[in-house]
Amino acid sequence: MDSVAVFVDVQNIYYTTRQRFSRHFDYNNFWAEATRDRQVVKATAFAIDRDDERQRQFQNILRAIGFEVKLRPYIQRNDGSAKGDWDVGIALDVLEYAPLADVVVLASGDGDFDVLVHRIRDKHQVSVEVYGVAELSAASLIRAADKFIPIKDHLLLAAGTVRRE
Repeated sequence: MDSVAVFVDVQNIYYTTRQRFSRHFDYNNFWAEATRDRQVVKATAFAIDRDDERQRQFQNILRAIGFEVKLRPYIQRNDGSAKGDWDVGIALDVLEYAPLADVVVLASGDGDFDVLVHRIRDKHQVSVEVYGVAELSAASLIRAADKFIPIKDHLLLAAGTVRRE
């Protein structure tokens, strides 16, 4: 049985599925698919904390599925822009857990991760699977992965299902 480490860039997945499909990502189906016949060595969902009750419910759902949820505060700047990404944190965790896994699964379409994917493939000889919205995922990340799995209907909640990420 292969071992797997799973990492989810929650904000990237939320915004890309919303933009492309006007639907939410189905974390239960994703978990079932990404971990099928594999031993999970690590599973982390990286999210932004806006301190809201619906978001806390969503985070508890992720925990119940099997994810550790790491939160970073949402920062609203004086100019109205916002800050709240986990790129460095995701990269550090992937680098830490890749040596313990046969397969690394990354759910994100962020092209900043292409260098990370190349590094762990070369250094640790792990297979890397990337899940993302095809039209909104960086071509460089898609090329870097051993396998790119496009987010489509089976990985989306039914239309009208409300979830706050």
